Amino acid sequence: MNTAAQPELAPETEFDVTDELTEEACRLHDAAVAAYGAGSGDAAEQMFCRAITLFEQAADADVCSLADLAAALGNLGAVYEARCAYLQAEECYARAAAIAAELEDGGAEDVTHLRLQALSNYGRILRTQGRYAQAEPLIRRALAFAESWFGVTSLPTAWALNELGMFGKFAGRFEEAEACYRRALTILERHYGDACLEAASLYHNLGGLEHARGRFAEGEPWARQSVVARERALGPEHPEVAADVAALAALLDGQGKYDEAEQLYQRALAIFRCLHGEEHYEIAVNLNNLAALYQAQERFAESEEHYLRALAIKEKIFDAENVEIALTLNNLAVLYQAQGRHDRAAALLRRALSIFEPTLDAAHPHVLACRENIAAQTTR
Repeated sequence: MNTAAQPELAPETEFDVTDELTEEACRLHDAAVAAYGAGSGDAAEQMFCRAITLFEQAADADVCSLADLAAALGNLGAVYEARCAYLQAEECYARAAAIAAELEDGGAEDVTHLRLQALSNYGRILRTQGRYAQAEPLIRRALAFAESWFGVTSLPTAWALNELGMFGKFAGRFEEAEACYRRALTILERHYGDACLEAASLYHNLGGLEHARGRFAEGEPWARQSVVARERALGPEHPEVAADVAALAALLDGQGKYDEAEQLYQRALAIFRCLHGEEHYEIAVNLNNLAALYQAQERFAESEEHYLRALAIKEKIFDAENVEIALTLNNLAVLYQAQGRHDRAAALLRRALSIFEPTLDAAHPHVLACRENIAAQTTR
């Protein structure tokens, strides 16, 4: 019997191998995104890391899309940022921004969005760590990029303005921060209508800005708007609602409305603990704020306990020179002053000022308050 000749299999080429690498990397990346969306951060991290390794191997053979690599790095950075692993997040965001800066968009909107997102992520993580001098040029470049590529009334520009507003608030440039927030809010309401869910972040930030200014009553309506808008859309247990509730509590606390403020702080803490565990930035912020509330009520033992727990968390997730650490040091020192523990207070105030002064402008409220506390200490 005659049999047909079997065709020879073509030898596998380098391009076949690298195409397979890219396909597997994309599959892992998509699975990681799905896992993260389902709340499986550890699984997402592992898959993102593996996808990045495969993308890098394919890139070495000049077949991988560098945009895919930058996107994967950005997503891995988001996983780290969510768990307060800020240095790891920074490393990912820095690499993503460097890669994205070299991409040619060629009119492709997805690549343009990627370039903007990479730049924004990098600026934000530096701002989060209190490295304002490094963060500012990146955040401003992101806004200029958004305005140039998408237009001055576009949604990407609104979110870039929001980021610059947040930088301005933390850096003590309150007038610029307000202008950015209000311009962003106008854009969002033009696109989505008044009292839209998308505007809730701006309501939250405008309330936070008034808190930073010490104008607590003026900030309360903004904070209540953010709670109402997001609670209606997302439900009472959503983490963004918890952040809004905590922000409202701080504004009520500043007005001496302690009972409602304490209830809201505890509500926010319960949600954040369920989501993040005991060692997260949001936990530290709420513990610090609860401590201040207890201090105002002369519940000094509870206040000290909460300040010390907040400080321990901050010292674990930030470097030793972070402004967030100095804030709690200053607050704890004021508590010790009220208790007559002046030697302990003096040491904490000196350490807090040594962090504030190299990082913040001389007229920043944190610097002024810390110096006033030191002056009160020396004149007692």
